[in-house]
Amino acid sequence: MFGLLVRFDLRDEDAARAFDRLAGETGEAVRSNEPGTLVYTMHHVVDEPLARVVYEVYRDREAFDDHRRQEHTRRFLAECDRYVASTRVEGLVPGTGDSL
Repeated sequence: MFGLLVRFDLRDEDAARAFDRLAGETGEAVRSNEPGTLVYTMHHVVDEPLARVVYEVYRDREAFDDHRRQEHTRRFLAECDRYVASTRVEGLVPGTGDSL
């Protein structure tokens, strides 16, 4: 498995509404068209109204590469910059759980 945790800090409330629409459309397309994408969900951050976190889990790196080639993903990446003040991306791989 391969995953990403992506935090988006949005410019303002108008940008947040537009980002939420774009992310919602993208999420629907991912869930409908990408069998190798196991989880693709957006969360609002408690007490931070302009922050969003997208959690993504892919069957493997090939499924992630397929995701990046999709038209809906390319559209999201092209359009989201107008709404986002900053982004932080964390790559995730399965761990043993020993440190929990």
